[in-house]
Amino acid sequence: MPLLCLDVGSTWTKGALVSEAGELLGTAQHATTAPEVLRGVDAVAAALEPGTAARAADLGSGAPGSSRTAAQAGGAVVPVLLCSSAGGGLRLAVVGQERLVSAEAGHRVALSAGAKVVHVSDGELDGAGLRALRAASPDVVLLVGGTDGGDQRTLLHNASRLAANRVRVPIILAGNTAARAEALTRLAGRTVVVTDNVLPDIGELAPAPARAAIREVFLRHVIGGKSLSRGPRFRRLVRAVTPDAVLSGVSLLASATDDTGAVLVVDVGGATTDVYSAVSTVDETAGAVGLPTDRRTVEGDIGMRWSAPGVVAAATADRLVGEADGLAGAAAHRAAAVDWVPTTPEESTVDLRLAALAARIALRRHIDATDGRFGPRGIGLLILSGGPFRHAESVAEVETALRSDPALRPHLRTAAVAVDTDYVLAPAGLLAAAGHRAAAEHLLTTRLRTTHPH
Repeated sequence: MPLLCLDVGSTWTKGALVSEAGELLGTAQHATTAPEVLRGVDAVAAALEPGTAARAADLGSGAPGSSRTAAQAGGAVVPVLLCSSAGGGLRLAVVGQERLVSAEAGHRVALSAGAKVVHVSDGELDGAGLRALRAASPDVVLLVGGTDGGDQRTLLHNASRLAANRVRVPIILAGNTAARAEALTRLAGRTVVVTDNVLPDIGELAPAPARAAIREVFLRHVIGGKSLSRGPRFRRLVRAVTPDAVLSGVSLLASATDDTGAVLVVDVGGATTDVYSAVSTVDETAGAVGLPTDRRTVEGDIGMRWSAPGVVAAATADRLVGEADGLAGAAAHRAAAVDWVPTTPEESTVDLRLAALAARIALRRHIDATDGRFGPRGIGLLILSGGPFRHAESVAEVETALRSDPALRPHLRTAAVAVDTDYVLAPAGLLAAAGHRAAAEHLLTTRLRTTHPH
């Protein structure tokens, strides 16, 4: 019995049909069809199962993310696993106590959960802070502050200000457990999900419970408010926010290839460039707050379409290109026509060059944000993901540019390089979360072909 893995993005809806053994049976994609994304979902399913209108038959409780949802395919039932980042994905704001401790801990947890962090505040919220929070238009607020049994005042003050404010979105309470009962009393009447403290003690970061709470809020409260589909079917299909599924796939790959070192993924999209890293061994030198073993950073100013001018601006500022390189006009054209697709070798070459620059900039920033800590073995595998890499005849020049970058060379010197040609990281994360870990591992280790450093 095959499984149908789908990723509904803001621009493209992608699908992979995978056997129970983890063999890739086929892939397909279709332009995302907002405001009714199910038309694109059904088109991808039909392309992978000819003659099938991938109508989902909801079998089970119907609870978001928990029902057994399937597509009818020629009389057979094909289970559907779906993640989504359409409609901007999950926009999350962090309200914490100290910028370098609890607020930073919450920020790291939110990124690893697949959220786009649109605002971070520290200290007691005042009028200006609340106005900035509202202006960021978050879907969810992550309220953190204080170690367990430590200071309660800031967390309780912020709970009171959020309760009285016009930011009417769900709140995840993940701070000092000693202040939990009082914080809930002050937040009465609001949608609140309570979870364990993200920073239970100094130097101890506990991301897993908050990540699970963020996923629950996304599935139950956010998807339905994105105006992506009429009716409940799409909400029941969605299992995760896409970056969370990808990070799960990256983490699984790191565990499956433990002897090679950390796995680093750079995914160049139309609006953002995401970098994921995962290690299978905890870094004991992580520092005061600590770093989770799987991490994600998001660069919202660099991408291949909406944010193409940002790539040129950042590359110019970092002296990776000069003003005479002629990329500014090409970037402006791509930003003005976000659905444009290269039709000539010359246009594809420019796309690949922009993608290489975006990858260099994003990797530099990720290394800075994580202090260059990638476990005792360092980076063993670098994966390039995104359309320009998948469709390129060769990424040799990209690989050379990354390996020769002074900021990246020490980290990539011995790393193998692979291209996610079949876009299997998100499907692998979905498979693993649905209990098909062996199939997910087989899919990853057989479809990500590597080239080794010269």
